[in-house]
Amino acid sequence: MKAKRSELMKEYIIEKQHVSLKELEDHFNVSMNTVRRDITKLLDDPRFEKVYGGVSVKQNKLVPFENRSVENKELKKRIAQEAAKLIKDNDLIYIDSGTTTKYILDYLDESINVTILTNSLDVLLKSEKLKNVSIFILGNIFKKKTRSFVGINPEELVNRYNVSKAFMAATAVSFHSGLMNSDIMEYEIKKHITDISEDITLLIDHTKFDKSTLFTYAPIEKVNTIITDKEFTDADRQLFKEKHIDVITT
Repeated sequence: MKAKRSELMKEYIIEKQHVSLKELEDHFNVSMNTVRRDITKLLDDPRFEKVYGGVSVKQNKLVPFENRSVENKELKKRIAQEAAKLIKDNDLIYIDSGTTTKYILDYLDESINVTILTNSLDVLLKSEKLKNVSIFILGNIFKKKTRSFVGINPEELVNRYNVSKAFMAATAVSFHSGLMNSDIMEYEIKKHITDISEDITLLIDHTKFDKSTLFTYAPIEKVNTIITDKEFTDADRQLFKEKHIDVITT
């Protein structure tokens, strides 16, 4: 299967969620035999599954954002409180959209001068009350479901901002698959932020570990610090040590 058609086919299926083989044949203007060969190889990707007459994106079983925002609220606040302690005077930080990261500013020392880059509506609204905080918003499309802004120009992001610290959220995380999320437009922002950030802190509770979803936006090796309530085994802690990742357990 040609690499370019493979990627285009994956993007098309993700956009549609489910497509028939006939639809792929027509859309990519190839024979049915070619479609069948392509799909056979495409199914090596765990995001997809064969269904009768076509192929679908696997539906993950993770809790929807609107429900996650009220689950384990006190736990999320404790994680965010630890993250706020890592912010220093004159930092330029990124705060990701998420149900835990949105609490960071509740615990920020009000005397600290900090510049914040974010795509979170909640972070934007909280920053209004902090006189020493300057804020820049990423994204030109608002997603009501996740209360976040999406849609960026990657080149503009890379050339304009020098992010000293990024406080990231993830829908799922594992040693093997890294930091994951399930939305292609959120993925674009998360990936580019982790590419340009000098120091990455992941805020994540125990429910997100060892699960999987559609997109990996960064390998686990990119993370400098993980703040979580999860209790790790000695073997897990050794792996973190080998990967030079600090773990703060709330």
